[in-house]
Amino acid sequence: MAHFILEYSANLKADQLNLDGLFAALTESAVTSNIFPLAGIRCRAHKCKDFLVAGETKTFAFVHLNFRIGAGRTEEQKAQVAKTLFDILSHHLSAIFTSQGLAISFELSELAEHKFNQNNLRDYLVSSAS
Repeated sequence: MAHFILEYSANLKADQLNLDGLFAALTESAVTSNIFPLAGIRCRAHKCKDFLVAGETKTFAFVHLNFRIGAGRTEEQKAQVAKTLFDILSHHLSAIFTSQGLAISFELSELAEHKFNQNNLRDYLVSSAS
């Protein structure tokens, strides 16, 4: 399990964020790390209409990425992937960062071992590759 949950302030526009491009880069990095299987990756974004950044609602913006993973990775794996993903996020947002006040944050959250999920995506991934 690896879920990318992005929150961003509503004063950022879709064309600025290019979420499809960001999610593609994050997914590719997670898969090529050989730590996270493609079938377990989910990406979603939430626009926050109500926000306040450093007292400046209109001009300052924020992007926060929470990367939620299942238990079982080593501390070294988590540290390496967290740094890589934050670098991707920061690079992706660099044009916004240089043009306006922007707070970029990232956290990696490991879920408890007692979680439940069910999917058949691996079956569909195999059949779509044929």
